[in-house]
Amino acid sequence: MNLFQILAICGMLSPIIYTAMWIICGRLDPNYNHIRDDISSLFAVGAPNRRLAQSFVIIESVLSFVFFIGLQEGINDGGGSIFGPIALLISSFIGILIALFFPLDEGGEFTTYKGKMHIALVVLMGILAIVGMVALWIRLHAVPAWSGFAIFSLISAILSLIGVFISSIFAAGKYRGIIERIMVTPFQLFYFILSLMVFLNN
Repeated sequence: MNLFQILAICGMLSPIIYTAMWIICGRLDPNYNHIRDDISSLFAVGAPNRRLAQSFVIIESVLSFVFFIGLQEGINDGGGSIFGPIALLISSFIGILIALFFPLDEGGEFTTYKGKMHIALVVLMGILAIVGMVALWIRLHAVPAWSGFAIFSLISAILSLIGVFISSIFAAGKYRGIIERIMVTPFQLFYFILSLMVFLNN
């Protein structure tokens, strides 16, 4: 097993750990509702299992960050634009900052500076991820070993953008929890498949 495969395993573990976080921490809190409550509320100020949820998020963010550090070389397409890997790397770094320094306010609100920064950084992180998806589609659509993934990357970008738009509409509704989980699915699948492609092509 070489370095890029090890990094790819880190990338594949990241979405798995993220999903495990909201499943496990959500079940530990009898007052938490997966349909109603957003994922970030699990590590908001005052959340009953905040430290555990925060630890999950930090670990998954660091794993994705480590994977994206080696992504430019791990793609092994003969060298192309670094724009996509850089956008994804910055996005994952923002995830670390959110987990460490910018939780939502108590009750999942965003009235303080940190709470508002949480929302702003989550939006920025999503935009950068979508930009990275599109950039990888542009870079890889003509590379035989990666052309299928390039199409998947474009579809992921479109679905993610639609999901973000729909999620913003229902952000204050009673179904925001389930809508957010649907919204993050294209992102998490993209990260896993991208990592798997790097693993298989190295």
